[in-house]
Order: sequence, then structure tokens, then C-alpha cells
Amino acid sequence: MTEASTVDKGVANETVAGIRADAATVLDAVGSVVVGRERTVRLALAAVLAGGHVLFEDVPGLGKTMMAKALAQALGLDFRRLQCTPDLQPADVTGSFIYDPAEHEFSFREGPVFCGLLLADEINRTPPKTQSALLEAMQERQVTVEGRTFALPRPFHVLATANPIEYEGTYPLPEAQLDRFLLRLDIGYPPPDEELEVLRRRLARRTEQTDIDRVVDPERVVALQAGLETVAVDEDILRYCVDLAVASRRHPAVEVGVSPRGSQALLLVSRALAVLDGRDFVLPEDVKECATAALAHRLTLRAETWTAGTTGVEVLTELLSSVPGPASSRS
Repeated sequence: MTEASTVDKGVANETVAGIRADAATVLDAVGSVVVGRERTVRLALAAVLAGGHVLFEDVPGLGKTMMAKALAQALGLDFRRLQCTPDLQPADVTGSFIYDPAEHEFSFREGPVFCGLLLADEINRTPPKTQSALLEAMQERQVTVEGRTFALPRPFHVLATANPIEYEGTYPLPEAQLDRFLLRLDIGYPPPDEELEVLRRRLARRTEQTDIDRVVDPERVVALQAGLETVAVDEDILRYCVDLAVASRRHPAVEVGVSPRGSQALLLVSRALAVLDGRDFVLPEDVKECATAALAHRLTLRAETWTAGTTGVEVLTELLSSVPGPASSRS
């Protein structure tokens, strides 16, 4: 190994160590108000570090809003909550031009999308026209209003929630919109001891408000995201990501399988998980940890399969057990 490569390796290790230290502090801060749910918070943070957006799909009352707000506070991001309703218009998301009588001209008034972390609550309750207003913002980090383009702040992330148990008055997200979410996560009901701890903490703080101190600032978040580029990925890991995507396209229960964007999402989150564990290289276990959350929502199941009750999660579970992965040779 040359001297130059030794120096580069040292810089990469220092970068990974710094990211891991800050991320661990963020997770501790969020854990001070969110009881349990370590896996969900870990994956949500990994998605943010990877530069992506997250969809929480679960029943109401499980703390999705609290988790999103706590994550925004710990990361020092400007947090805004958008309650999605059937009458919500695209301008309510992006902003619009308002006439200023004093200046005798129209000026642009920013919508809630101009923030660091936007919580789009119950996104499936707003019509497709308004849902699509988020597409450009999520993918291009900009919005276009009346022919003019406005850049969003950096970093910018969307954490959306969807209620999977109510269908009346809802508008299912189209595949193009789902594909913009790096991960789709569920939370699930807490075990009785964790639910008891939730009640204890509510009595202890004597208020519904849950505030935590800022751990990092937006500039540091951007630096942490850039630091992920130092993570090495072996050829066999790349091939494993592709093999999972290809296998999904050939599965008999699947009509439309994972696209190349899905395999890229799998790679990006795997790198973030590696850094959270203090490594500057990706293991097969990193890919397996996030595969279901990164790929299941990108599958379009055949009609007969869907009506039989088979889910994308079940298909991914089968693929993870049948597609051979590389050996974990690095340590």
C-alpha cells in the first residue's frame, strides 16, 4: 500500500468515525422521546444520511409525527407539518404569487415545502394533483410555479405518513410517487412494557410537548451526507443488489419488478447503515437489513396475487432467502 493510499484511508476512517459519533448522538437524542422503535429510527436516519425521503405506512397513534419532529430537532432542520386533506391544492404545498399593493407587483410567497424536513401527514388523503406537486420537490429539490423555478433549502427531506386501513376518501399513491421514497417503514404496536414506559414519560414531563436539543446543524448534515461517498462497496455487493432486483422482476407473483432506481436505493441505504456501524465498507448484512424497506413498495403485484393476500414484504422475504448473497469476508 502506498503512502498516498494510506493517507486517503486514514481520512476515510476519520470521516466515518465522525459520522458514526454524530449519528449515535442523534439516535440517543431521538430515543429520549421515542420509546423503543430503535430499528425504525435507525433506518429513517440512514435514509436521511443517504439523501432520501421516507414513507411511514401504519395505523394512527403510533408516534410517527413525534418521531419525525424529534429527528428534525436533533438534526437542526427547520420542521414543518403539512396536513394533507382532499381540498389541499398544489399551491398550498409549493407556494404561490401574491399581489403586493405597496409594490404594485406580484411576489412569491413560499409554501411549507421550503424547509429542512417536511412531514406530509396522511399523504394518501390528498388528490393526485396535489401529490404530484411533491414529485419535483422530492426528486429535483426545487419547485416550479408559473414558469419560475425556486430552489429548496439544503438539506431537504420529506417524511410522509399514510393510513393503510382506511380507503374511503383516500387516493392511493401512484407508483411514480412511491418510487420517490427511498424507504417505506412501518412502526407496529409497542410491546406492553414499552407502552407502559410511554405513559410514565408522559406523566413525568407534564406536557404533550416533546422537545429535544439540537445535535447538529443543516451544514453538518450536508457534510455527513457527503461523507458517505468515502464508503467502499465491493463488486460482489453491487452484484448482490442487482441480483435481488432482477429476481424481483422474474418472481411469478410480481407484474412489475424493482427498477434500477430501486437497486440504487438499496445501495445508498446500505452505505449509510455501514457508517452507522462504524465501517467504511458495506457488508451483505447491510443490504439485507434494508432490503424490505427499500424494495417492497417498488413492486407491482399481479392482480390474482394481490387479491390472495400476498404482500410485497412477503415477496422480498422470499427473495432474501432464495437469492444467494456474498460471504461476509471483511471485518
